[in-house]
Amino acid sequence: MLGSIVGDIIGSVHEGKGTKFKKFDLFVPHSCFTDDTVLTVAVADWLMTGGDLINTLQSWFLRYPNAGYGGMFISWALQKNREPYNSWANGSAMRVSPVAWAFSDLDSVLEKARESAEVTHNHPKGIVGAQATAAAIFLARTGHAKPEIKKYIETTFHYELSRSLREIRAGYIFDVSCAGSVPESIIAFLESSSYEDAVRNAISLGGDADTMACIAGGIAEAFYGGVPEEIVTVAVSRLDSRIRETLEQFQAWQSSNQKSQIRTQE
Repeated sequence: MLGSIVGDIIGSVHEGKGTKFKKFDLFVPHSCFTDDTVLTVAVADWLMTGGDLINTLQSWFLRYPNAGYGGMFISWALQKNREPYNSWANGSAMRVSPVAWAFSDLDSVLEKARESAEVTHNHPKGIVGAQATAAAIFLARTGHAKPEIKKYIETTFHYELSRSLREIRAGYIFDVSCAGSVPESIIAFLESSSYEDAVRNAISLGGDADTMACIAGGIAEAFYGGVPEEIVTVAVSRLDSRIRETLEQFQAWQSSNQKSQIRTQE
């Protein structure tokens, strides 16, 4: 999930700015993690501990109440609500990347992605956004080529992925819906040549930059075999100790968990 977190940090200074170009400094002094990172780490925490997802999301919100959440999520968390609010927004997709690394089969990834989304984003489009993102990451990390990933996402989730970034960029505006940002984020990955290029592609569309870079970055990390070390070093320095510790714990847990699943299958 590191690729998602790095994408969030790089995109943080572009949100709402309408950036329509790819040539920019990856990090500036005020590049920082946002709610995308906090809730991604919360999902990782939930997967590791097997606790209650609602409690986990709300407790992480209370640790970082000013990270830039959407208004409906803030109200839900502050009121300690246990009912979803039928959201179709991209918050379900931005936090799902740990799910794609936690399981060794696609069916389990899709089911857990649904579970991770529907506590808040129980609208069908919110669930599809999470599942499509998780599926793309899983397929990328398990050796599937870009045409295979594209075909699966188009066939299963009915996202149109044949548009070019150039075509999209010309008229694209800020859009927080899953339907209006997740396909574009996946296309940013599909047209990329590297992890960094995927993140730059996503930001250059001029939309919900941190979240779209988070989504594209999560897929790109899986496909390209990680995030370049020089980028990781700067990004991790922008995280606090609690988030860094949970990230490290998840990486160790994920590795151990996958080995256990492989032994079970054998």
